[in-house]
Amino acid sequence: MRLVYFGDVMGKSGRIGLDSHLSLVMESLSPDFVMVNGENAAHGFGITEKICTQFFALGVDVITTGNHAWDQREIINYIDSEPRLLRPLNYPEHTPGNGSGIFEARNGAKVFVGQVMGRLFMDSLDDPFVAMDRVLLNNKMGDSFDCAVVDVHAEATSEKMAIGQYLNGRVSMVVGTHSHIPTADAQIFSNGTAYQTDLGMCGDYDSVIGMRSDAAIGRFMKRMPTERLSPSDGIGTVCGVFLESDDNTGHAMRIEPIRIGGRLAQHMPTL
Repeated sequence: MRLVYFGDVMGKSGRIGLDSHLSLVMESLSPDFVMVNGENAAHGFGITEKICTQFFALGVDVITTGNHAWDQREIINYIDSEPRLLRPLNYPEHTPGNGSGIFEARNGAKVFVGQVMGRLFMDSLDDPFVAMDRVLLNNKMGDSFDCAVVDVHAEATSEKMAIGQYLNGRVSMVVGTHSHIPTADAQIFSNGTAYQTDLGMCGDYDSVIGMRSDAAIGRFMKRMPTERLSPSDGIGTVCGVFLESDDNTGHAMRIEPIRIGGRLAQHMPTL
């Protein structure tokens, strides 16, 4: 099956970019399943029900979040009622929403999606390795689902890679989000799991990880809060990955980056 996953959508620039370019991706790659990380979609901080509805209308099947999941208070009730909107599964028990789910793709295949949040330089949550073990204990590729994607929302590249290697062979793909910079290490591990340390963001790269540069620079130089950070509103680059997995085993056959529009070197997979 074919799957595309776009990195953190940053504010209006990222939303416009996704809206402008997703139809091209759908036409060119004919994905069976589409995912987006939307935790920064609402002016850089969280996501709203309205934005989720817009993403679903574009053809997005699942939206993931991360450490900014709760920035928009209205999402707390909505995430409990919308299984296609996920938050990291290693939040404490009784946290609203779900951290994983099994969804039906356009080709009828069952797709497992799970998200964990890292603990290095992040909030202290439950162990992401143990959290994935628990959810995969009774859910295995070829049995409960045909393809499996895990998002590791984390700061440290070492932690993302460690979780990727830990899940090698048990899922189709492990990719990182959160740092907003697309990495150049797309690969397939020895036991068949595709991996990329960070998908990058959908947003304006003439910025500081999507935020206006002046306010961000001020915080570094003065070591104190300055004006409120706000997303840069230039032309966005849409970044993500394209995955092809084996219908029989669920293992990855191909992973390739996607970069469309904006400032970065362009890359669009071909069939």
